[in-house]
Amino acid sequence: MSASSPANPAVPEASEPYKRVATMALGALGIVYGDIGTSPLYALRECFTGEHGVAATHENVLGVLSLIFWALIVVVSVKYLVFVMRADNRGEGGILALMALAMQRKRGEEVKVRPVVITLGIFGAALLYGDGLITPAISVLSAVEGLSVATPFFVPYIQPLTIIILVGLFLIQRHGTAGIGAIFGPFMLVWFLTLAVLGVKEMVTYPAVVWALSPMQAVRFFMANHWHGFLVLGGVFLVVTGGEALYADMGHFGWRPIKWAWFTVVLPALMLNYMGQGALLLRDPSAASNPFFKMAPEWSLYPLVALATVATVIASQALISGVFSITQQAIQLGYSPRLEVVHTSAEERGQIYLPGINLVMLAGVIVLVLGFKSSTNLASAYGIAVTSTMGITTGLAYVVARERWNVSRAVALPIAGVFALVDVSFFGANVVKIAAGGWFPLLLAVLVFTLMTTWKRGRDILASRLRSTTMPLKDLLESFGNHPPVRVPGTAIFMTGSSEGTPPALLHNLKHNKVLHEQVMLLTIASEDVPHVQADDRVEVIKLEEGFVRVIARYGFMENPSIPDILKRGREKGLQFNLMGTSFFLGRETLIPSKRPGMAMWREGLFAWMSRNARSATAYFRIPPNRVVELGAQVEL
Repeated sequence: MSASSPANPAVPEASEPYKRVATMALGALGIVYGDIGTSPLYALRECFTGEHGVAATHENVLGVLSLIFWALIVVVSVKYLVFVMRADNRGEGGILALMALAMQRKRGEEVKVRPVVITLGIFGAALLYGDGLITPAISVLSAVEGLSVATPFFVPYIQPLTIIILVGLFLIQRHGTAGIGAIFGPFMLVWFLTLAVLGVKEMVTYPAVVWALSPMQAVRFFMANHWHGFLVLGGVFLVVTGGEALYADMGHFGWRPIKWAWFTVVLPALMLNYMGQGALLLRDPSAASNPFFKMAPEWSLYPLVALATVATVIASQALISGVFSITQQAIQLGYSPRLEVVHTSAEERGQIYLPGINLVMLAGVIVLVLGFKSSTNLASAYGIAVTSTMGITTGLAYVVARERWNVSRAVALPIAGVFALVDVSFFGANVVKIAAGGWFPLLLAVLVFTLMTTWKRGRDILASRLRSTTMPLKDLLESFGNHPPVRVPGTAIFMTGSSEGTPPALLHNLKHNKVLHEQVMLLTIASEDVPHVQADDRVEVIKLEEGFVRVIARYGFMENPSIPDILKRGREKGLQFNLMGTSFFLGRETLIPSKRPGMAMWREGLFAWMSRNARSATAYFRIPPNRVVELGAQVEL
């Protein structure tokens, strides 16, 4: 399950100056490693004080530290950095990009595996929405809880302070992070250095803690604790929950800077801090209630809480941006209705803001904080979604290795099997948390999965119904020979989802208005299974008979279609029209659930509701609103 290093334009080559790699690695610290970098706030604590925690004895401390170290090595260093990140979709990573890459199959083999690939990819994406809600809640809450270590006075104010911080975080999303994003990397570098310094300070007092690096300590831990020891893996997994972000954010920085940042800064800082917490527990087992903040000298506690709070806000920002990005991908791939997408930066195309999703996430995060009340309770809800996503990533990466890279089964299966064994072990340890809170991300994932698949299936059924009521374009053009319609000056642009048939709106216009413009443009916007489409391949112009022109505009799943951009590129391909003399004709279907074969009635009703609430095509595609004519029709699903 290996391949050559990904051909990614964002990845600096070996010949490029090290300064450029270092600069990009510094940026990766702020975007990629925020989640995994704030895990020391709660991960080790949950192994000893969580629902399935073990006593902080000498052997248990060394055993848990050994599990943490080897989890970081196997899951992050080997699985993601060595193998999974090589499966880039033209430089982009993430579960949907991996799904799209896995679907780029030979035509004769597509039907056999595509349904399985799609199901895995969409459910994996749905699981990330739960992660996007829980991460801000547990991260900020765990940071603010540090105040209770200083004095019990702050205990009643922990939840209100957390909610105030989170509300502020979501409110600033509309302004984008392009301005403050430049300081994320340097700040997180300070955070990781702080982690390392705190850890070294404690390790000096108990150097024997380094014995935890031996895998035999983990083996002895399992032999001594049996089933209970296995359940502790649910707490150990919290140290790698940010691993999926390495792959998801690959398009921003490339494989090499992310790898450099991990091995030179992040991994050493994390392990030094975890070792320091372990050394503290070996000296004082009672510190297990909050070992991270109890490592700090008393004079530094309040500054450390402030530092940790900002670090968790940065980590939360990365997850929020990730949810925005995956929603945009879902829209382009046809698994989500059109939503308002606001570009907050003219320079960075990845800087987007979705007001509707932002509001829903804010409400969800507040409900989590108020419902679970503490980071310890939230830890029970954390993990199950991420373990499932990591398992799906392993499966999809195996498909890519076999079908795209032609790696033999004898090589790919054992490697994927080892990773799958690790994924299944972590999943099994987290399954027992379902009743204590793990049900929340699973329920949310099922809800999002249902919405995505209903929308996709509904659009397919709607397209089929519309095709059955229209006629081939060739037949329409031939009919003009015997009964030519009245032609009027100007250009008419009919948007259609099919690049072959006749748009229903065109037939309705002929039926009711009995006229046709001198130039008729049939515009189809197609979404490709790649993140970005080359500028030269964006627009294809096909001249037809009777003044008809077919225009096919292609966009990747990381891009937003724009009618002004399409028309500009169309002019470059020879199209001639006056925008002030151009009318855009759009179909507006009223959907009626029926008992016709297709979907269950409740899903048809859900699809109709989603369609009514989708953003209008005029606004989404940036069509001049004063040039739009909508023609309605009723369609039975």
